[in-house]
Amino acid sequence: MKPDLFQSPDYYLLDDLLTDEHKLVREATRAWVKREVSPIIEEYAQKAEFPHQIVKGLAEIGGFGPYIPVEYGGAGLDQISYGLIMQEIERGDSGIRSTSSVQSSLVMYPIWKYGNEEQRKKYLPKLATGEWIGCFGLTEPDHGSNPGGMITNFKDMGDHYLLNGAKMWISNAPFAQIAVVWAKNEEGRIHGLIVERGMEGFTTPETHNKWSLRASSTGELIFDNVKVPKENLLPNKSGLGAPLGCLDSARYGIAWGAIGAAMDCYDTALRYSKERIQFDKPIGATQLQQKKLAEMITEITKAQLLTWRLGVLRNEGRATSAQISMAKRNNVNMAVEIAREARQMLGGMGITGEYSIMRHMMNLESVITYEGTHDIHLLITGMDVTGFSAFK
Repeated sequence: MKPDLFQSPDYYLLDDLLTDEHKLVREATRAWVKREVSPIIEEYAQKAEFPHQIVKGLAEIGGFGPYIPVEYGGAGLDQISYGLIMQEIERGDSGIRSTSSVQSSLVMYPIWKYGNEEQRKKYLPKLATGEWIGCFGLTEPDHGSNPGGMITNFKDMGDHYLLNGAKMWISNAPFAQIAVVWAKNEEGRIHGLIVERGMEGFTTPETHNKWSLRASSTGELIFDNVKVPKENLLPNKSGLGAPLGCLDSARYGIAWGAIGAAMDCYDTALRYSKERIQFDKPIGATQLQQKKLAEMITEITKAQLLTWRLGVLRNEGRATSAQISMAKRNNVNMAVEIAREARQMLGGMGITGEYSIMRHMMNLESVITYEGTHDIHLLITGMDVTGFSAFK
């Protein structure tokens, strides 16, 4: 196993914009990734297994609900700290970041924001420590970019709800203790329900044969006449805006995370360009390779500035869904392009597990699709600037 020699690029001295707490949070996460993730991640990606032994460490560095208040087990950190944690975890692997951000933004966030006090106290502390892992059920086999068309539904049976339907492409599903599931009531209104493992008729088959996010566990959620207690309904928000509010938080984390993947590819390519000798000189001394590296660091720097500003707006409660969409789309596309360029710089070595680049490339093909595809986010920005919806 090669040592993790990663050095974070900061071309515009963005560290000057961070507080001491931000830097401490980032450094603690980076050290943990170098110690616990980098030495094992290639093996687990090759095996297509999730490394369950890292869950406790993820919790200890604040990887589960870092912005959740301390009274519910969270760290009470701000949005920039959350972003920096996601950046550093995804620098290690997008699949590990997926586990962290699903738990934080798609499970803990809705329970905190849309749940009642009893639900917060019951679930959030166990989720914060990693004792329980959760998942988020929105996407269905026939409804991805159009979640409002979902057919998963529940009926009021008097003393409980009866839930039927199916969700797919669900991170953490095969081993999650709880699922925050979005379904329509008899009037067609979307609500969130907390479904617990062990409820009769609830199964979570695993999705196999993935070429992307191989170190992340993905599955389906199947509901066959599942009896859900009425106290498991999230009472404080309904309608499609409820799950979309969760996705805002998750997409914000992805915007930061993608920078981490891009940084790792850039740093690997930069180091390789100084060591690889061809035609009696390092390839980094050639014009074409310098062009690639110069463009990489430029795009990373632009993404850093975009996302830092978005974090400030999130802290102030002023960030819009459309602004978050722009950052998610821009930063993931930036990371995809950098991964591809970096892979070419490494030649044949770029496809091997000796380097992280090919794994990042494969992972990012999922990241550019999930939680709003590249094209859907383009249309969100288009609708925001023109006032016209092109979705229908």
